[in-house]
Amino acid sequence: MIYTTPEHEALREQVARFLEKEVEPHGEKWEAQGFTPREVLRKMGQLGWLGMTYSSEYGGAEADFMTSVVFQEALSRSTFGGFIVTVLVHTDMASPHLVHAGNEEQKEKYLPSLISGEKISAVGVSEPDAGSDVAGIRTNAKRDGNDYVINGTKMFITNGVHADLYFVAAKTDPEAKGSRGISMFIVEKGTPGFSVGRSLNKHGWHSSDTAELIFDNCRVPAENLLGEENRGFYAVMQNFQIERIALGAMAVGHALTALKLTTQWVKERKAFGGHLFDKQVIRQRLSMLAAKTEAARSYLYHCAWLVNENKECVKEVSMLKALTGELVNEVMYTCQQFHGGMGYMRETPIERLVRDARVLAVGGGATEVMLEEVAKRLYF
Repeated sequence: MIYTTPEHEALREQVARFLEKEVEPHGEKWEAQGFTPREVLRKMGQLGWLGMTYSSEYGGAEADFMTSVVFQEALSRSTFGGFIVTVLVHTDMASPHLVHAGNEEQKEKYLPSLISGEKISAVGVSEPDAGSDVAGIRTNAKRDGNDYVINGTKMFITNGVHADLYFVAAKTDPEAKGSRGISMFIVEKGTPGFSVGRSLNKHGWHSSDTAELIFDNCRVPAENLLGEENRGFYAVMQNFQIERIALGAMAVGHALTALKLTTQWVKERKAFGGHLFDKQVIRQRLSMLAAKTEAARSYLYHCAWLVNENKECVKEVSMLKALTGELVNEVMYTCQQFHGGMGYMRETPIERLVRDARVLAVGGGATEVMLEEVAKRLYF
């Protein structure tokens, strides 16, 4: 099956030029400051990349999901994972909540500025005791007249420090069991009772801001309820599929970049009387990892096609997330090993890629969680 078109290849080339000019020369500065600056995100908005699948009524490009995945993978060729995830959380993990569940008034109010990059979004689901286990959410929201009052804490929230708009999951029916009784809310930065508890210092993704969020009698208008009350769990689970494909694309992009950098390195690095690439074991290890990465890449686009065709794909996407999260770390281990001592130096892209890739087997659903989702649906 042919997954991509000449238009997709043109998009890949356009993204590559953007990365070369606007990202790679500046990423080290962003790593040091701990976030990606708003200016570069606005430039991406001007290029139409922050609302690719959204309606032109709000400034979107109305592309199909396959095109979105082409963009995700192309963007993920950057050596700065923090930059990549800053963008993909906004485009594929947070703002889709508004698109899928928002009413016309909510979309008109918020979507144009999200698509343009004037405002950046985050999604608040994870908590200290509830990540992939959405049913374990403890943050609660109680109706009080024309408002909801939110109390609780969110943890590990990407874009959490500098976002303008947050889509927050909270329990609205304390008597409901398990996943029932959860609702989604739109919370604007500056809302009284809402604050960033602390900026989190991470192992990787240094050019991405990550936060603990505190809701202390945070009062939001009832009109900020996103979708139906007590139906938020289904919105979260629906969006998990899009999020996990984006993380799969990120893993594939990272692996391809690491293999390219390492192949170049071993062809130039001299040791033991010749270039490292002259060693059969090195050539073959890289070749096998390239084969695995291309196979995973094909599966990524198969999953994108399933979403494009509105087909049920929880099992397939869970397989993709588990497969790519583990594969990218296998690739990084070998690539760093073949760089030798230089692979351990902070000045090299491969060292940064190793750190940034590690979370891809954890975030958005750990490998073990994904494999359980697959096991529930196995049939032969």
